[in-house]
Amino acid sequence: MNRDTAPTDWKGTVMQKRIAGRYAAERRFKLMGLGAVLLSGAFLAFLLFVMVGNGARGFTYTHVTVPIDFKAMPLTIDPARLGDADADQVIANAGLADIVAFAADEALGDGGAELISENAWKEVRSEIKADPELLNGKTVFELPASSAVDIMAKDGARGELGARVDALERDGKLGTGIHWPFFKNADATDPAVAGIWGALKGSVLTIFIAFLIAFPTGVLAALYLEEYAPKNRWTDLIEVSINNLAAVPSIIFGLLALAVFINWFGLCQASPLVGGLTLALMTMPVIVIASRNAIKSVPPSIRDAALGVGASPVQVVFHHVLPLALPGILTGTIIGMARALGETAPLLLVGMRAFIGDVPGGICSPSTVLPMQIFLWSDEVDRGFVEKTSAAIIVLLIVLLSMNAFAIYLRNKFEKRW
Repeated sequence: MNRDTAPTDWKGTVMQKRIAGRYAAERRFKLMGLGAVLLSGAFLAFLLFVMVGNGARGFTYTHVTVPIDFKAMPLTIDPARLGDADADQVIANAGLADIVAFAADEALGDGGAELISENAWKEVRSEIKADPELLNGKTVFELPASSAVDIMAKDGARGELGARVDALERDGKLGTGIHWPFFKNADATDPAVAGIWGALKGSVLTIFIAFLIAFPTGVLAALYLEEYAPKNRWTDLIEVSINNLAAVPSIIFGLLALAVFINWFGLCQASPLVGGLTLALMTMPVIVIASRNAIKSVPPSIRDAALGVGASPVQVVFHHVLPLALPGILTGTIIGMARALGETAPLLLVGMRAFIGDVPGGICSPSTVLPMQIFLWSDEVDRGFVEKTSAAIIVLLIVLLSMNAFAIYLRNKFEKRW
């Protein structure tokens, strides 16, 4: 130590300026961080405000009151056949659509059939199937209005049709309510009866299949690479390949699925099975990387202690290492599944872009997914689909937020401290 060096004068002018400069730089850094957080929150709030503002109306619909007297206009059908598998076709062939159109003209005046949805008769068909006694008398039905009437009723009536909408409202023949068919119907060409349930069920089936394949395979691969695999050039090559696969564009996995699963194996096209296999290929590298990081975070002392009390290497891995790494593994897996839920590019190539008018009955049934349904509706000309698009986006956001909240719950539930 050099005793001739003068001690630092912390109260001197020079040092006080340097200290003040450091404090000022720290305050600026804090303000910049706070500004970044506030800016991100503002963008998020703006996005949610716009989506909720536009999508809230997609959950409601305008209905028109139309009485139908099946005694005056009998539906020639055997009530015993209403429970058959082909009951929908039987009712359609009996002329129910014409009866509903005629009743709308009588109740609403000339052109009344144009004020209701072109698929309104299907709502009557559903109620008849649920209660065949309706065929024996007169019943007042609340039928979905046409897309033009629905928009005018929500935005404010204008023009000749607008005056007619105002008259219907004054007469108590027009009302609004929650559009429950939106949550239980599949896609349709008419926005008044189009629903999200077909795409939502397709997404659930697709993600479920992807999880069943990608999760166990990815976790076991991570366990082998971290706990058992020898460190040589082959394992290094595998690790580099996994890291590269995690960065491959998703559409490449769609091309691979098209070539292997559809053209080679001949699996059912545009189905949750093929979609799930495709997303499993895309998500598996992410799960492997997240699982390896979680396994690495387990202290070596846990392994040494377990081996010291006589546990076998397999018991060490599955009884001690894996349970402690499980929170990180589950968090990475669910985040990867949430990312896969929002994918559209790979599913385009396996045929899940097609118009699907039925709810999928199984993993091999033709299906679509929520992001693809949003894309299809956003491309429609009818203004009624604009609200449906925003409402579908809200449903997708709720599903994604639920998955992330579930990841946080699992992490907190299984987290163990040492």
